[in-house]
Formats: sequence, structure tokens, C-alpha cells
Amino acid sequence: MTRLSLPSRPWLEISLRTALAILGGYALTYAFTAALARVLPLPRVDAVIVATLLSFVFYLGFILWSFAGVPLRRLALVIAVATPTLALLGFWPNLLERLG
Repeated sequence: MTRLSLPSRPWLEISLRTALAILGGYALTYAFTAALARVLPLPRVDAVIVATLLSFVFYLGFILWSFAGVPLRRLALVIAVATPTLALLGFWPNLLERLG
């Protein structure tokens, strides 16, 4: 006897993947840009320009990667771990300047 499977809902997976790719990818790209601008060994203006230009490529790559068959849990885990880590690296020194 075969085991009955629940009907799959491809629209739900596509909707979740799209939301994670667009919204989560935007947040990840924002944090990536801030961290890269902080880390690059260039003058501040040049580092911001280079980081901003690379952010478009990073965002496109992330969107393509998120639809390349990556499991949804891994996609959400990458967003949940990498975004705060990069945001901390990019924005922590600025926060310290404002507080002290």
C-alpha cells in the first residue's frame, strides 16, 4: 500500500522564497554594503562608492541564489545569521561614536 502524501502548495513556497529573496536580500545587502564600506582600505568616499556599486551585484546574486533550489530553511538561516553579523560590523562603530 502506498502512503498518501499531502497536496503540495507550490504557490506557498514560491511566495515565501520571493519574500525572502526580496525583503531579506535587501536587508542583507544593506548590511553587506555598510560592512564593506567600513572594511575596505580606501578613503571613506571611495569605500562607500565601491561598496555601493558592489551591492547591486551582491543583491542580484543573492536573488538568483535564492531561486536556485536552495532549501527554504537554509535561505532563512543565511539571512537570519549573516544580516545581524554584517550589520554589527558595519554599524557598531557609528553607534559608538553617537553614544560616546
